[in-house]
Amino acid sequence: MTKKIEKSKMEKNKMKMDKENSMREIRIEKVVLSVGGIGEDLQKGFQLLKLLVPDRNPSKMKSKRRIPTLNVRPGLEIGAVVTIRKDINEFLKKMLVTIDNVLKAKQISENNFSFGIKEYIEIPGIEYQREIGIRGFDVTVVFKRAGRRVRLRKIKKGRIPKKQIISREEIIKFMEENFGTKFIKK
Repeated sequence: MTKKIEKSKMEKNKMKMDKENSMREIRIEKVVLSVGGIGEDLQKGFQLLKLLVPDRNPSKMKSKRRIPTLNVRPGLEIGAVVTIRKDINEFLKKMLVTIDNVLKAKQISENNFSFGIKEYIEIPGIEYQREIGIRGFDVTVVFKRAGRRVRLRKIKKGRIPKKQIISREEIIKFMEENFGTKFIKK
């Protein structure tokens, strides 16, 4: 009799393991494109971001510190950023093609990974623009799980447990399954 009870318990546990918990599901929250520069370089970077994401307006970032060797002072515009939240998968596939769908393990951290694109003309479907020249930019992909809003909201802000954070291994597994990305351990 006890063996039958143990078997039924084991079967129930197996069924629970097979059924994926919806709160543990990993999703891509956003893709952030960023470019840096001062003066004319910043304007060209701004035009590049507008070319890549025509339906979104990039925002400019201002310096908070003074760096005399780079001629940077507080309040000087030093970069531009644009965030993409819709049609992420298609856009990300285009960006991954430019780096041959290969990422290094050191490019991954908790909840996100980043990589750089040296020349925008490597992106499929994008042609060289004379006024922009040859420029590169950075791509950051941010992941989330359900319940992240609890930590970010203003009213009744709460804590989320450590297990809600997405580890490097989980990001690698997600990218291999969904995008066929290969990883180099360097």
